[in-house]
Amino acid sequence: MSADQAIKAVLWDFGGVIMTSPFDAFRRYEDERALPRDFLRRVNSTNPHGNAWARFERGEVDAAAFGELFLAESTALGHAIHGRDVLALISGEVRPRMVAALKTVKTRYRIACLTNNMPHGHGPAMTGSPDRAKAVAEVIALFELVVESSKAGVRKPEPAFYERACMLLGIAPTEAVFLDDLGINLKPAAAMGMRTIKVTDPDQALRDLGALIGMEL
Repeated sequence: MSADQAIKAVLWDFGGVIMTSPFDAFRRYEDERALPRDFLRRVNSTNPHGNAWARFERGEVDAAAFGELFLAESTALGHAIHGRDVLALISGEVRPRMVAALKTVKTRYRIACLTNNMPHGHGPAMTGSPDRAKAVAEVIALFELVVESSKAGVRKPEPAFYERACMLLGIAPTEAVFLDDLGINLKPAAAMGMRTIKVTDPDQALRDLGALIGMEL
């Protein structure tokens, strides 16, 4: 059996894959306030499994607690930033090309969304304009399954997150392709046997995916 025949499901990250990455907004915020480049990402990568970001994505704290925890963590690293400022930056825009690819892939493969998200209005359908919320909801509705960290109580890159997705789909990790924009999230999936694609831009990602599953995307 060829590799493409063995694949049963394509698993997609949301922010940075289906949506534009929040990192661009992070950098604009840093530039406007003369902060070091990628400072916000440094806060989020310090104590990555137990910091404010991780705890919020697992649903362990609410938005108010996240704001204060992030303020303490950023202050400890040299620049005081309240978490509410960060939450205002995480809403991206839907990438039409990726949505079109979702619909095409769905004709032959099962599709699921694996997202680290935040509770209380900061998940896949994050707050924003009504039109934006509607567009996000329409994309979410395309997936057979959506696994959200804030509801599952585990998050990428914790192996239990990927195990939960495969269990709910009834597939083995070796029968899945997973797309994410962060290498740290792809490593555990690859170690479990998933084929992985790091998304740097939609064109590259869809070329790589098309080659794996034998579809023109």
